[in-house]
This record gives sequence, structure tokens and C-alpha cells, in this order.
Amino acid sequence: MRAAFTSRLLWIGIAALLGGALLPLAASGYVLGLLTVAYYTAVFAMSWDLLFGFAGEVNFGPTFLIGLGAYTAGILDARLSPNISIWVCVAAGAFSAVVGGVVLALPALRLRGPYFGLMTLVAVLMLQNFVVVFAELTGGEIGLSVPDVMSIDAHVNYWIAFGFMAISGAILFGLSRSAIGLILQASGQDAVQAGALGFNVGKHKLAAFVVSAFFSGLAGSLMVFYLGTASVGTFVDISVGVQVIIAAVLGGRRTVIGAAIGAIFLIGMGEILRPLGGLATLIVSVIALLVILFFPDGFLGMLRGRNRS
Repeated sequence: MRAAFTSRLLWIGIAALLGGALLPLAASGYVLGLLTVAYYTAVFAMSWDLLFGFAGEVNFGPTFLIGLGAYTAGILDARLSPNISIWVCVAAGAFSAVVGGVVLALPALRLRGPYFGLMTLVAVLMLQNFVVVFAELTGGEIGLSVPDVMSIDAHVNYWIAFGFMAISGAILFGLSRSAIGLILQASGQDAVQAGALGFNVGKHKLAAFVVSAFFSGLAGSLMVFYLGTASVGTFVDISVGVQVIIAAVLGGRRTVIGAAIGAIFLIGMGEILRPLGGLATLIVSVIALLVILFFPDGFLGMLRGRNRS
């Protein structure tokens, strides 16, 4: 506990939260809307970092879990509204992501090397095909319109997303600094040696996958009721998963808080450079590449002065 409170990461996170709490006093509705999306993306990235940064499992398909949560919540609301509460839909979305995560993890965690990542990637493609084939249920390529939204007030939406990101980050950060996080880190570095020390590597990795699935699905469900629509390009597409992965690596692997910083940076830079058109993606990609090459510990590594000699 003392180590957690003396951690520089913790104080960086607290400073960032204070800044975010004061931001609505001066920011416009447009900026608040942009940050609302960034905060949900931050939860996606933090959830992914728990699985990869600590457990050492490269999940190339984070949008499988995100998409399950988003589409479950969206379909329930679209088909049963107004006879069902938004919060019931959100809970159902998180539950479906957990169930899908367990179904995927049980066989996938038996695999090693690139095969685990390949299986998660295939899961995303399967979900994409499901959305397209069952278009009457999911809206297909056009997208699914959700009749209900959290709020039409930008400030309310901001506070929901900000509070959710803060609580999720605190839980994930605390978990990563607990005994479970240390076991995950040990198993990610050397699963054989961790097992020889008496740790149940498979059980802890499955637990990490379930936690990652829960927060990913919950964030996807909440984001649906902010956007008012669910589409493949927003929640399931492979490019969305790549953005989540880059955000986590940019901010700093194995930090949780860094993943949130990376996500906010990517969303913000993409919007600032939007007038440049296709060149914006190139510039952001080059920045990401330079950071990964020269500062493998990400933005938080830069703050600490760590770089690759």
C-alpha cells in the first residue's frame, strides 16, 4: 500500500484527474464531446494494457470484446425500448463481453506465441461477419440506430465518461500494483518459472482476460448511448483495435495510466490535424513510430527520462 501511494504514476494520474475535473469550467461543448470519446477510448486502452502489459498476452482483437458489449446494449435498446432501462442494456453489454471473453480465452490461452494473437484477430473477423450477415438484427454495414441516449447535455456526457474513466483507471491501476498484478507480470515474463514457483499461471491470465473483457464491454456499452449508434467502423473494425493498441504502447506499457494518456493524445491529435485530411493520419503515425523507436517506455518513460541508448 505504501508503495502505491509513493508511486510517481499515481501522482501523475491524480494531477491529470484534477486537470480533467477543472476543464469543463473553460472548455466548449465541442471540446467536451471530443474528450468524452477520448475517455471511453482510454478505458479500452487501459483494459488492453492489463492483458498485454502485465500478462504478456498480445490481444490483436480488443474490438471483439468492445463490439460485443456495444452491440448487445444497442440491440437490446433498439428492440425493447422503451420497455427496458439504458442501465440494464449497459449491464447486459458488459456481461456479454465477459461471457465472450471467457469463451475466447479458454482455448486461446492454451496457445503460445503468435497463435494467441491470431485467434483473437479471427474472433474480430467473425464478429464483423456476424454483424453484416444478420443485418436485420444488427443494422449491418449501415449501422444500428439506438433510440435512447445518456443525455443531450455535453457536460453531463463529459462527467459520465470522465467519472467512468477515473474509476476504471483506479481499479485497474490498483489491480496492477497488487499481488495479482505481480503474478501476472511474472507469468508474462517467464510462465514456466512462474509455474515452478507454485503460481497458477492459467488461472491468473484468465482472470486478467475477464477483467479486461468487463471494462472493454462496459465502455463499449456506455459509448453506444453517447453516440446514439453502433457500427462496425466505430466499434469492431480492426483499425479501431490498432488505435487502442497504439494508444497503450504510446502512453507506456505496463503503466495503465499511460494507456489513458496515449488514447487522449491520439484522439486529440487526430482532431487537431483533421484539416490536413489524409496527411493527418501520416503525421500521427510518424509521431507514434518515433516514440516507440526512441522511447519504448512511451510518454511516461519520456517523463522519467528513460530512453533507448
